[in-house]
Amino acid sequence: MNKAELIAHIAEDAGVTKVQANAAIDSFIDAVTKTLKKGDKVTLVGFGTFSVSKRAARTGRNPQTGETIKIKAKKVARFKAGKELSGKL
Repeated sequence: MNKAELIAHIAEDAGVTKVQANAAIDSFIDAVTKTLKKGDKVTLVGFGTFSVSKRAARTGRNPQTGETIKIKAKKVARFKAGKELSGKL
C-alpha cells in the first residue's frame, strides 16, 4: 500500500475527503519526525513505538572493488510493533 492508497482508505473509513485525510497523514508524519529529531520516542499503545537508535561507525567493503571503506556513525529511525499488532499478523 502506498500513500495514495492509504489516503483513499482513511478517507472512506472516516467519512472525510481525501484532502482532509492527506492533511491528517502529513500532520502525523510531521509530528513523528519532529519528536524523533528531538531524540524522544512516539508510543501508540497496541500499535507500536517509533524511536531513534544510534548506529556505530564501522568498516565496510566496496562490492565493486573490494576496497575497505569507513562508514560513519549515524542515527536511524526504528519501529517496534506492539503486542496487539504482532498478534494480528
